[in-house]
Formats: sequence, structure tokens, C-alpha cells
Amino acid sequence: MELLKILNWRYATKKFDSTKRVDHSDLEKLKEAIQLSVSSYGLQLYKVLIIENQEIRRELKKASWNQSQITDASQLFIFCNYKTNCIQEVDNYIKLVADTQNTDVIKLQPYGDSIKTGIKNMSPEQRNSWAEKQTYIAMSNLIIACAELKIDACPMEGFDSKEYNRILGLDEVGLNAALIATVGYRAADDEAQFRKKVRKSSDQLFQTI
Repeated sequence: MELLKILNWRYATKKFDSTKRVDHSDLEKLKEAIQLSVSSYGLQLYKVLIIENQEIRRELKKASWNQSQITDASQLFIFCNYKTNCIQEVDNYIKLVADTQNTDVIKLQPYGDSIKTGIKNMSPEQRNSWAEKQTYIAMSNLIIACAELKIDACPMEGFDSKEYNRILGLDEVGLNAALIATVGYRAADDEAQFRKKVRKSSDQLFQTI
């Protein structure tokens, strides 16, 4: 199974080669992999920022415990969940379904209403947590796609979300920086690449009932 080979190849890259860039063609493939991610109801209640501007990345590095990946990697992906306008996003999604599948939007309205009811029944904290979780699914697609293309990546939670929101003006547009990933190519002297992968055994991890 080729997937297992590439998952064994990949690791959370700690040191990137700042001279190497992911080319446009591969970047488009990564974007499509994220675009095809599954999400609750299919809503994709997130937006992905791809940061290449070094000035911005230097500022974001300060809000990321000064981790070198932020500035040395080829690109910085920021997965931002929606904090507001979730109901409007449902209407947008129903219209998109109707347009894409050539279906009468009126016939889809009951489905849209049921989604809205579920969202309205959540507290603001529950809604934010639910939306944030969707970004992790999308991140998984990015990591796997990177591995298939032999592009290195490092998923990261070690950053100050509030500072990211401030620097990027995300609060003003109803977004929250939930999760980040750096992508590029490993430095030859990144010691992390030589460490043996540590995972629980199959017996520890799985139980068939």
C-alpha cells in the first residue's frame, strides 16, 4: 500500500531548507487536496490563508514561540474557522449545492433549515469548537498530500491564536486562526528526520468489539 510508505516517510519537519520553494504546480495540488476534504454537512466552515510574505511571517514568528519553521518553510498555511455568519454560510452552501448539482434550491431548503437548527442549538463555545475541529480534518488532507508529493510539512499548534488574529485582522472578518502548518523541504541537518517513528502498537491502539 503506497499510502503506508509515504506515511512512514513523512515526519514533523523541525528545520526547513529556506532556499527551496514548493513550485506553483505542486502548490495547486495541495490546495485541491484541502478543497476536497470532508467536513460536517459539507459546509467547510473555514478559510485557509497561505502566507508567503516574509515581513508578515517574521511578525507571526514572534507569536509562534520564535519557531524557525514559520519563516524558513516555503509556505505557511493558516487554517481559520468561522466565528460568525455560520447561518449565512449555510445559505451559501445550499445555493452552491443547487448550482453545482442543477437542483431546485427550494427542494434543498428543508435540509438547510435542519442544519441551521443544529447550529442554533449550539452555544457560541460549542459552535466555535465544532468549527475548529473541521480545520483538523482539512489539515490531515494537506499533510497526506504533501507526503505523496515528497514535500515536507509540520502541523503546529504552538502559536498564539489571538496574536495571529490581531496581526492578520481576522477578528474583523469573523475568522479565528485555529491551526497552522508549514510546508517546504527539510534541511539536510534536521535531526528530527533521523529519529525512529514512535507510535503505539496495534494491540494498544485498537480494540475489536
